[in-house]
Amino acid sequence: MGNRNGPGHLSGGRSPRLTTWRRHTRDRVTGPEAGGVGSLDKTAPMAARRERTEWEVVAFLAFIGMSVAFGIDATLPAFDEMRPDVGLPPGSNRITLAVTVYFLGMAAGQVVYGPVADRFGRAPTLRLGMAIYALGATGSMLATDFGFLLASRLVWGLGASAASLMNLTILRDLYTGDRMARVMSTITAVFLVGPVVVPLIAEGILRTMSWRWVYAVGILLAAAVTAWGIRFGETLDPANRRPLRVRPTIDAFRRVVTCRRTVLYASALLFADGAFLIFLGSTQQVFDVIYGRADQFAVLFAASAIVFVAGFLAINPAIGRWGAHPVGVFVLASAMALAVVLLGLTLATDGVPEFWTWFSLLVVSNTLLALVTPVAISMALEPLGDVAGTAAGVIGLGALTSASLLAAFVGMRIESSSTPWAVGFLVYGLVALGFFLAAGRAPNPVSDAA
Repeated sequence: MGNRNGPGHLSGGRSPRLTTWRRHTRDRVTGPEAGGVGSLDKTAPMAARRERTEWEVVAFLAFIGMSVAFGIDATLPAFDEMRPDVGLPPGSNRITLAVTVYFLGMAAGQVVYGPVADRFGRAPTLRLGMAIYALGATGSMLATDFGFLLASRLVWGLGASAASLMNLTILRDLYTGDRMARVMSTITAVFLVGPVVVPLIAEGILRTMSWRWVYAVGILLAAAVTAWGIRFGETLDPANRRPLRVRPTIDAFRRVVTCRRTVLYASALLFADGAFLIFLGSTQQVFDVIYGRADQFAVLFAASAIVFVAGFLAINPAIGRWGAHPVGVFVLASAMALAVVLLGLTLATDGVPEFWTWFSLLVVSNTLLALVTPVAISMALEPLGDVAGTAAGVIGLGALTSASLLAAFVGMRIESSSTPWAVGFLVYGLVALGFFLAAGRAPNPVSDAA
């Protein structure tokens, strides 16, 4: 592993003045001089000249992530109130499609935003996405039938796609390799404040007002992300700007899909996300229909996020000590061990395990599964720094589209039993583990991040 003291490390004697200067600046991300040499554990060069502390980067990107997750976390507690207003019968599992189409919109947009971000920059692409995000949130808030709701949710997802992609792309502009994985795990831990707070806010709104006002908050979030993005500035290095023409764009796509290591990590991410999205899309349905605990969903879903935060805080030093790939293998294998236990209990109880046992296994196993994300993404993007926007878009398109469909395939089969969930979670997770192990054996291409 490379120098853990950050970029620009100087060995040997130092004057007190130089030491003081380094202590002040070592946690800052600045211009091209910030890049380390010959290390996967380094800060990537970037174009922006204004200084940013690592915590400023973490806070901004975590807030972007919260805006993306809001479209999901605020929707789940509102399912019961939404059904009659959009023409669905009580208990209909079709309402979960409102989550599925949101993810499909996120997936479809990434392949477009990626080349645009590599040409025009991250900041204008984020502003464009937030305008579309606000439009989709407005349409969802005003929907009176299920078809219009799904169309609006698709548009909302298209806008969220830019935020999701810029989150990864800005991070890759600033960091690479193991350090990117560590910073991403910190971002995720901060971001998970959102899933703790948002369901509770949504539940509070639902107790006094219509579910439509929950979606109105999305419009305010779009404005806040736009304002903060203007202050944060641009991170794309001018040397990495690519013309928005057919041939260079095709060449960038070809580089992504022909890098074996990237494809294997992205495939592992695809199936891991497929298993995790069952948790996001179907938990409320199981609480309501199988266990009759719909009134407890918001509080328990928020409480589960605390476990996720603890997991992401713990994985950060683990990656620093053992490296991203070994840690990824460990957490994914541990998740599958719990998945085997969960499936055994589910089959032994005719698909309805004791609630607290089911919920505890569910939260811990999905926490472990979620920890794979920063590892898989950072390792997949590591060789493709000069086409980070396009690479993140291609990975996002494949992973989100396929994962959403995989999760929907399972979710539509959950009616009076949680057995489809337990089976799907184990199968998808085992496939992800196979791809992840294969990625670790793939040749390590020379990084273009320097």
